[in-house]
Amino acid sequence: MTDFATRRTMMVDTQIRPSDVTKFPVIEAMLSVPREAFVPDALREAAYVGENIDLGGGRVMLEPRTLAKLLDALDIQNDELVLDLGAGLGYSSAVIARMAEAVIAVEDDETRATEAQTILSDQGADNVVLHHGALTEGAAEHGPYDVIVVQGAVEQVPQSITDQLKEGGRIGCLFAEQTLGAVRIGYKIDGDINWRFAFNAGAPVLAGFERHAAFTL
Repeated sequence: MTDFATRRTMMVDTQIRPSDVTKFPVIEAMLSVPREAFVPDALREAAYVGENIDLGGGRVMLEPRTLAKLLDALDIQNDELVLDLGAGLGYSSAVIARMAEAVIAVEDDETRATEAQTILSDQGADNVVLHHGALTEGAAEHGPYDVIVVQGAVEQVPQSITDQLKEGGRIGCLFAEQTLGAVRIGYKIDGDINWRFAFNAGAPVLAGFERHAAFTL
């Protein structure tokens, strides 16, 4: 029988701590949430590898390092409401739920959303609400949000998403830029998003978050 608990500890010790992830809530959450429960059954043995895991349809579960560094940079507090866009099978939402007051997890694939709801319930993530709908629409009825996390790369972020962020809130996105993506944290100040570079990472661009070419004559 595979010792996933040992693999989870090794993941934190070899992939996360060496990547300058220092905030205890992030480390504690990554040590506590069983990543293998949130991947397709055929990929359970690969749950703790240091790379993105393919969920199908151009979607991935972000590699542990990327997710941990993103959450470390966002510095989520235990009284905050978080919007998790592209929750997949729910792993990121379960991790965030251990730091935040509540998480609204948005997934656009109905089958994945249904499976994620079951897994999250089985794992006791009672402060996560699963919302099935377009990622580009978010879940405005539950907002506004203190923090928004995007689980995949973007070329641009729709205003429909940034409108759901509270004044003074933060949004974390992986911007696809040539061969190497850049994770940036955006701070909403006077209604505008001010982006700051955090680190480099890679992932597929989420559908609906592509940059639309300007029409020229």
